[in-house]
Amino acid sequence: MLELRHVTKRYHGIPVVHEVSFAIAAGEVLGYLGPNGAGKSTTVKMITGMIEPTHGQVLFRGRNIHDDLPAYRARLGYVPEEAQVYTHLSGLEYLQLVGRLRGMPEALIERKARGLLELFSLKTALESPIHDYSKGMKQRVLLSAALLHNPDLILFDEPLSGLDAVTARIFKDLLVALRREGKAVLYISHVLEVVEQVCDRVVILSHGAMLADATPKELIQMNQQPTLERVFAQLVQQTDTASLAEDLVHVMQVDHA
Repeated sequence: MLELRHVTKRYHGIPVVHEVSFAIAAGEVLGYLGPNGAGKSTTVKMITGMIEPTHGQVLFRGRNIHDDLPAYRARLGYVPEEAQVYTHLSGLEYLQLVGRLRGMPEALIERKARGLLELFSLKTALESPIHDYSKGMKQRVLLSAALLHNPDLILFDEPLSGLDAVTARIFKDLLVALRREGKAVLYISHVLEVVEQVCDRVVILSHGAMLADATPKELIQMNQQPTLERVFAQLVQQTDTASLAEDLVHVMQVDHA
């Protein structure tokens, strides 16, 4: 459904994303991982059509997304990493705005917006301004907005941020349900335990280049590590966090006298 072919993005001649290629089929959840600065956000901007690749193509159902960007975005749902919403609106008003911008009929917007917000335990806050919402509540509004128009492709960028344990569990079950409904899902997260549980495949990025594209099980077996978290640390040459923690405690305990 979604395919990136040799996608490269350069700024002032410097590659931020270099020769990235992967595909997400209908009914598949793909985890997209990398340390901070790896190029994940730039990749997302190219997938959403906010920026164009310097080289390569982003294809949706075999067609370059920039051939008809509005039609492509009509089939795309997106939960950004930061909850950027109009805080003077209520949760219901925000979804009504999103639905109208997507050209949905008013009666359908009302039915689906109320239904989604109630299922995300926001019934009592439907008409309260978003500036009174907690971070987790704002995140649930963004999740509702991404699902409102029944998209075929959904991008989740750190969607668990601010969510309580129950809503996080609901989200994991939601990914399973979306897969069953034939949706293509790109899931970006630093919570590797969840990625290991819910993703069919994982792409690992470092310094803008792909290091791996395989199932979590295959990555664990190939790298002879017990968990995906350990695989990730090995592939991106992550700092020895245990040693670093000991050093931090040592510095903390230095006698100021």
